[in-house]
Amino acid sequence: MVLIHEILNIVVPPLSLALLFYILPPYMLFKSLHLIVRSIFSENVAGKVILITGASSGIGEHLAYEYGKRGARLALVARRENRLMEVAIRAKSLGSPDVITIPADVSRLQDCKRFIHLTLNHFRRLDHLVNNAGIIPVSLFEDSIDITNFAPAMDINFWGSAYCTYFSIPHLRRCKGKIIAIASSAGWLPAPRMIFYNASKAAVISLYENLRTELGSDIGITIITPGLIESEMTQGKFLYKEGRMVLDQEIRDVQVSLMPIRSVTEAAKAIVKSACRGDACLTEPAWIRTTFYWKLLCPEVLELCNRWLLLTGSSERDTISKKLLDLSSLKKYLYPESIKNPKLKPN
Repeated sequence: MVLIHEILNIVVPPLSLALLFYILPPYMLFKSLHLIVRSIFSENVAGKVILITGASSGIGEHLAYEYGKRGARLALVARRENRLMEVAIRAKSLGSPDVITIPADVSRLQDCKRFIHLTLNHFRRLDHLVNNAGIIPVSLFEDSIDITNFAPAMDINFWGSAYCTYFSIPHLRRCKGKIIAIASSAGWLPAPRMIFYNASKAAVISLYENLRTELGSDIGITIITPGLIESEMTQGKFLYKEGRMVLDQEIRDVQVSLMPIRSVTEAAKAIVKSACRGDACLTEPAWIRTTFYWKLLCPEVLELCNRWLLLTGSSERDTISKKLLDLSSLKKYLYPESIKNPKLKPN
């Protein structure tokens, strides 16, 4: 057995590279042609039923508006009922013929089962499931007062997505529907203080990559890996080490630094367009995808840079990343107005 592995260690790498060299050009040509075909025959969602979790703000809210503009019927899910009602009213004004709101917590199995049932009971079908609900914990691993305070990150970001998907699959299969999984480019990026969030989003990416192999063509799956998008999260709303949600713009500036924040309106347009096109994945904005190749080819460089930028300084609020932002005076150009002057709605 040892000899077999020794032989494979020598033979497999050069053979794989040679095979990749011959396969890659025709594969890329096929992908380009397939993209053109999918763009021409993009799905018309008018009259179709779209269920969106985390629809009370940020990406989820603006996905409701984009689907509404296309004439889709909407089931909007979040914990904040008052915000859901506001989103529903606007989505209707933009063109959605029918919108229902369902206050629920995706981290609870029975809540997920209930809102899937209510959606089916009202609309009699389900065409797109958009798993968007999420929170961001921010803390160094060793600074955690009680590590279980960060369990909601996995409960909401991963299990909430898994629960909704589990109960939706039979109904999506019947309509040849789609799952749109809002993950994050953080799923492949190592960053101090983001360990629990990044791990939860890596789990989401892995969940849907594996599920795609199980479901085949029965249900389309589009994995979305956004960079920094205008939202309550980039306004500085975090799950902090004490186990409560806080608004902390200083820590936000430390973590974001000179990274430009993408308009949520433009991001939502790109996501709905990608979902209707039937893409396997989308990184928004597209340039963020380059960080994946840095992670793949030069992981040590990425890790060292993030450690230097985000940890070097006299305190956690006086890092090199924060100093670069303050000294450059570029914040007004890189951050949308809603991020610089947040007006968060109460929970």
